[in-house]
Amino acid sequence: MDNSLRLEGIDAAYGQVRVLEDVSLNVAAGKTVVLLGTNGNGKSTLIKCIMGIVRPKAGRIVAMIDGAEHDLVGRTTEDIVELGIALVPEGRRLFPKLTVEENLLLGAFRATARTQIKRNREFCFELFPRLAERRGQLAGSMSGGEQQMLALGRALMSAPRILLIDEPSVGLGPIMVSRAIDAVKELKERYELTVLMAEQNFTQALRIADSGYVIVHGKIAFEGRSADELNNNDLIRKIYLGM
Repeated sequence: MDNSLRLEGIDAAYGQVRVLEDVSLNVAAGKTVVLLGTNGNGKSTLIKCIMGIVRPKAGRIVAMIDGAEHDLVGRTTEDIVELGIALVPEGRRLFPKLTVEENLLLGAFRATARTQIKRNREFCFELFPRLAERRGQLAGSMSGGEQQMLALGRALMSAPRILLIDEPSVGLGPIMVSRAIDAVKELKERYELTVLMAEQNFTQALRIADSGYVIVHGKIAFEGRSADELNNNDLIRKIYLGM
């Protein structure tokens, strides 16, 4: 089935401060698209627009879910999750005083997901053995890397068709960043997900990217139709490599 995402001419602001201007992008079915940019350029705001957390001032956001088209602008976040779009937010945003298993189960509140709890939980524990070992541990007592694994697992428990991931590398050491990116790839392949990942770690993001965009000061500055195009772009070399 076609599970894709299309943004057309998105403008967004916080009060009088414009954050996004005329942003358009496409996330094709079954692909991993990365949204690259340094802090403060609008990546997180764009993700929030898709999830209904921030309402755009202008533009369209259209999701194809199992071949049916849905206009997301104006919908509540709950409605968007119910369609099959899940978010792994920046900073994880777990329930620190609930256990690993309780956090996972809270991810499965979507009606479709409730029938798949056992299968999805087993896959979470297969992909992240540490979560199985610590299923009774409070989430807030875990390391940053373990919490990122739990945040990914919680999103999976909603049985999503489209997965949005906001800055999975934040607060993690190099080894855990690599593991988190590998986990995103495995989740995408195992569940045939469509993925949009906002990330500032250029090197790690390109390991799993099918294509991507560079956002600068709230505008799309470059579209790379492949990882090679992104890797060989002069703008990216200037931003990330100082060349």
